Amino acid sequence: MALTVEVWSDVVCPWCYVGKRRFEQALSEFEHRDGVEVVWRSFELDPRAPSERTGSYVERLASKYGVSIDEAQAMIDTMVETGERVGIEFRFDRLRAGNTFDAHRLLHWAKSFGLDVQGEVGERLFRATFVEGRPVGDVESLVSAAVAAGLDGAEARAVLSAPSAYAAEVRADEQEAAALGARGVPFFVFGRRLGVSGAQPTQVFLEVLERAWGEAAA
Repeated sequence: MALTVEVWSDVVCPWCYVGKRRFEQALSEFEHRDGVEVVWRSFELDPRAPSERTGSYVERLASKYGVSIDEAQAMIDTMVETGERVGIEFRFDRLRAGNTFDAHRLLHWAKSFGLDVQGEVGERLFRATFVEGRPVGDVESLVSAAVAAGLDGAEARAVLSAPSAYAAEVRADEQEAAALGARGVPFFVFGRRLGVSGAQPTQVFLEVLERAWGEAAA
């Protein structure tokens, strides 16, 4: 028996990175982990974002939420501490996040080589964004992530240079997210039976895995 877990996320979403880590920890503790297939789905937090954002992240955060610079920095500090607890070294001082449509197209292409490959490319994209400070809207950054995951750089560049390649798949994921009621990410769907929104604690993910497995087996 196999249980499919679909994860709608965006590679410029810090909570998606944290949620990924917490879910992975839960999966490592799950008795039937070898029977779980993880599929990464597309969700753009800001489809109108430029290829690369300019200015400091703390200033953008303050503007977005209408808070002071000090309050925005406190929000960042909390996020950094949360990341440390799951093994992520967030470097918001390096952040150059931007439009993620091409990143999602790349992830769909990676999926054609297997779910493990797709997951590895996703991990590389998160790391490039939040640790290395690479612009995720830049073709070379995306190609580097693909190569680091073991894929062919020339093939990745060819996919990214064709605007229609895997575009329909990205749009289909986003439409499906809306149909499922997902208003934000991360959003996890277990066996098309149970939905979990947000970067929940590891124990919550583990409990949902056990429940979904039991329901599927029944």
